[in-house]
Amino acid sequence: MSTQVDLPARWQELFGEPAAMRLASADAPGGGNGGGGGGGGGEDLAHSGGPWSKASVAAGELRVTTAEGLGKMAAAHEGVDAGTAGLSAAAALAAVRASWEKRVAAVRDECGSVQSALRNVAREIGEIDENNRLRFSYLVTHQDASK
Repeated sequence: MSTQVDLPARWQELFGEPAAMRLASADAPGGGNGGGGGGGGGEDLAHSGGPWSKASVAAGELRVTTAEGLGKMAAAHEGVDAGTAGLSAAAALAAVRASWEKRVAAVRDECGSVQSALRNVAREIGEIDENNRLRFSYLVTHQDASK
């Protein structure tokens, strides 16, 4: 597939020589470099919903894990008040527990919020990628048909 595009005469007058365009997926027989890190340098910029989806899943798992941790913390402290009544350490323990519960609950809630945002980004990027793929396919098909 050639990246050289012959513009209609009127467009050629307006824009001059077309800028060279490279698509990561068109450069290599196996579908391009994939972009996004991984060493050797020279990768083309490419994005997909994959990393965003994985991050969303990780945030969701962390949210579940922190919620489970809160439950385990509550279960571990059952009966502590009755067994430590009158000890000064009981008040300190209650204060520390309340502080940790507040912090872990905030992490849980933030993970839920981030999970939703990451899932939305993954969906939007996937839709953009698919729309671009369809548009390029249409252009290639119609350009080949006009020759």
